[in-house]
Amino acid sequence: MNKFSLPKKIKLLTKKQFIFVFQKPTCIKSIGITLFSRSNNLGYPRIGLTISKKYIKLSHERNRIKRHMRETFRTNQHKLSSNDFILVINSKKIIYLKNHALIKELQKLWNRHFYSFKNT
Repeated sequence: MNKFSLPKKIKLLTKKQFIFVFQKPTCIKSIGITLFSRSNNLGYPRIGLTISKKYIKLSHERNRIKRHMRETFRTNQHKLSSNDFILVINSKKIIYLKNHALIKELQKLWNRHFYSFKNT
């Protein structure tokens, strides 16, 4: 059984790191979620999350969604290229997805990125 962790160095934490990705991103969209990515020279992928209170008002719902975002990244990080990724929630529709449906949508995003990168 493989153990994948999510250390602090894997997370995008500063405004400068987020701006770097948003300057020249590649975008993949799904129901209520957009995945922005940009290549980095670190040799490992990193992740940043943004969920606006405008779309998800309740904090426990924002936390549930972020928990699943981090978990799907953690389990897929070994397949991903050395990119910086930002997952952005851009619709209220996401709140109506049950946990298994949310995980399925996130998994689709990671697979679409993986296969689009693999084919280029």
